[in-house]
Amino acid sequence: MVSSVTLNGKKAPSLTTWMWGAGSITVWVLFSPSSLLIFSLGMIPSFVAFFIDRTDHKYAVYCVSGLNFCGTLPFLLKLTADHSLSAAMEIMGDVFTLAIIFAAAGFGWMLFLSIPPVITSFLTVLAEARVKTLKTIQQRIVDEWGSRVTEENYSNKGMHVDDEDPTKANEVTPAVPE
Repeated sequence: MVSSVTLNGKKAPSLTTWMWGAGSITVWVLFSPSSLLIFSLGMIPSFVAFFIDRTDHKYAVYCVSGLNFCGTLPFLLKLTADHSLSAAMEIMGDVFTLAIIFAAAGFGWMLFLSIPPVITSFLTVLAEARVKTLKTIQQRIVDEWGSRVTEENYSNKGMHVDDEDPTKANEVTPAVPE
């Protein structure tokens, strides 16, 4: 059995995956070259996002590709009336078509770049509120039990603390026969 080839700790696509992809594109070229033209030109920002995003999870690709596809889909649906290469070239030759497609992809980039700081701020506020709540609970415990609960006291029964020098604990003493 042949093991999977890995690149930078990631599993490389198998031959079966490449064959399915090549077969799908071949069928698409044979049956609908006009929609392939619109799709391939319209999804260029997604391909760029794929190569730019070097993170493991590819969140930029998800944001950009989803909105890029939403911008491309209406122009793919325009082909239902006239499904020819000349109609596809006319659609993609329109400046407003390209503006809508690339604006949708740009909105995906905007979401990708602006949402994480907002979420970080929100989580910071939640963490500060939790700290405030825990300090209030801690103060109630101190009021009820006294300040001794906050003192560090290692002389309790059952707790054993070595007073030895920690540097000597790592030294190995050879066994000497007596």
